[in-house]
Amino acid sequence: MHLDEFAARLDDRLRTDAFADLDASANGRQVDSPADIDHAAFAVDAAIETAERAVEVGADVLVVHHGLFWGGFDRATGARYDRLAPFFEHDLALYAAHLPLDSHPDLGNAAGVADALELEAQEPFAALGAEHIGIAGTAPEGFTPDGLRTALAEACGPENGVQHLDFGPDTIEEVAVATGSAADWFDEAVERGADAFVTGEGKQQVYHEAKEAGVHVYLAGHYATETFGVRSLQALADGWGIETTFVDRPTGL
Repeated sequence: MHLDEFAARLDDRLRTDAFADLDASANGRQVDSPADIDHAAFAVDAAIETAERAVEVGADVLVVHHGLFWGGFDRATGARYDRLAPFFEHDLALYAAHLPLDSHPDLGNAAGVADALELEAQEPFAALGAEHIGIAGTAPEGFTPDGLRTALAEACGPENGVQHLDFGPDTIEEVAVATGSAADWFDEAVERGADAFVTGEGKQQVYHEAKEAGVHVYLAGHYATETFGVRSLQALADGWGIETTFVDRPTGL
């Protein structure tokens, strides 16, 4: 499959154009390659380490959630050159999907967490302009606070475990999920009547906000909560008959 077709299929499925004015990331193709796409590698982060691993397994493209271009690019020097060098030296293409992958109701990071928790009546959550980057849903049998922490640990597998701000009710039914660093949407979770808010990493003020609101907060790891989207894209590429490899490089954060 030519890179043009590979990227176009992902762009169409993820609606990357809808995020052009919302996302600092340059979503879509970030580095071109003359090679056809027979083997695609998938990773959360574009970095020297993940690019070199993609080269080792013979990949023609590296598909990531966190790419290399976030606006304001003006020169390829220093660390930026070092990160780009493996792509140019080995004809490795780079495709990035940041907020489009957070947002997707089927392939997205929040959708993956919500499905792993078996949440029902899922709805968009965490508004950003006309889009949403999270999922809220109902746990049909409810969770105990420790039970939800265990379920998140099993689903996400964070290296440093799941942090829990235990300020909510004894039975958790309504859960709002926004992966990565999404503490800014805690107030929206409260407005929705969530018993628990799940994200990757927190901010200092969330402690007091959660305590005052009487809502549980679970921090399941930025990296760990954002493996779901790229794994979903890997499964999509498998269905296109492309050989795939997942490059797992946990950060512990």
